[in-house]
Amino acid sequence: MPGRLSGKVAVITGGASGIGRETARRFAEEGAKVVIADLADGGQAVADELDGLYVRANVTDPDGVQGMYREASERFGGIDVLFNNAGISPPDDDSILETEMDAWERVQNVNLKSVYLCCKHGIPYLLERGGGSVVNTASFVAVMGAATSQISYTASKGGVLAMSRELGVQFARQGVRVNALCPGPVNTPLLQELFAKDPERAARRLVHLPMGRFAEAVEIANAALFLASDESSYMTASTFLVDGGLSGAYVTPE
Repeated sequence: MPGRLSGKVAVITGGASGIGRETARRFAEEGAKVVIADLADGGQAVADELDGLYVRANVTDPDGVQGMYREASERFGGIDVLFNNAGISPPDDDSILETEMDAWERVQNVNLKSVYLCCKHGIPYLLERGGGSVVNTASFVAVMGAATSQISYTASKGGVLAMSRELGVQFARQGVRVNALCPGPVNTPLLQELFAKDPERAARRLVHLPMGRFAEAVEIANAALFLASDESSYMTASTFLVDGGLSGAYVTPE
């Protein structure tokens, strides 16, 4: 039985670890050819595991993004899915009273500018195929205030959400769907490192979660798979929350 992404080519930024890596695995299991775009050395190992392509690309650089898509298209004959997932959350992005301009700009470049560039230079490849799916990783903090302030991260993810809505509306009649995937806190190395340094901050996040735990990366990957596949063919410009009930909770039970 053919997979849900059989015959599709997917480019995944931030694909060397965390949500990106698990999504690459799920996409490959469902028949996609995957392109892992990352600066991390682990990207090649993921591509080798999945018989895919690793492209070392700086997604904040226009030339790097254009080269990434060009290489992907030349290798596999086109592109059908963009999973714009690369992101950072450094410890020096904190309260607006503490966060300096360098941290603000660094986060905006990786989290928001990269999505702009990947959509700008990637969507034309989807249009050449007559349509496709764009999944942009936003966050639950794009729709509600975070219990632990990361001001530039929150602002960047709000920008990703707003941009995804606009692009979803703009390209709907051309067959390109654009949706924002909004995870709650996810058990990834990034979160583990952040909270290992500050257990009190981790506890503040966890108490708000009705399910009482952080998401696993594969659970977010399954959501990305749905948005990438034809199963979500009538969804575009949507805010797709996968947050363990966080955004719906008023008081979390013990």
